[in-house]
Amino acid sequence: MPLYEHVFISRQDLSNTQAEGLIEHFGTVLSDNGGKLVDHEYWGVKTMAYKINKNRKGHYAYLRTDAPAPAVQEMERLMRLHDDVMRVLTIKVDEHAEGPSIQMQKRDERDGRRERR
Repeated sequence: MPLYEHVFISRQDLSNTQAEGLIEHFGTVLSDNGGKLVDHEYWGVKTMAYKINKNRKGHYAYLRTDAPAPAVQEMERLMRLHDDVMRVLTIKVDEHAEGPSIQMQKRDERDGRRERR
């Protein structure tokens, strides 16, 4: 099955448990349609570059999935209809990277960064 990575932003006035509950909800939508949630990360509340629906901040969540295209389409459809989800980004990847995403790594552990002068 194809591999996907999803990032979605939910409203800032949700609690952390509600935002993490959205991850579980969309994971069950995938599993009901024949896919599976490989890994997920809750990135927390972050400030956005511009306002979306009058919100300056949002709860960011990251999902790694292994699912057929119809399951991903259904999950995206439900995300776009959900009142608490503001933005969704889905990318098809060849393979999932091992370990935590770059957002969850400590600044010291990130490679490929140049030295500060």
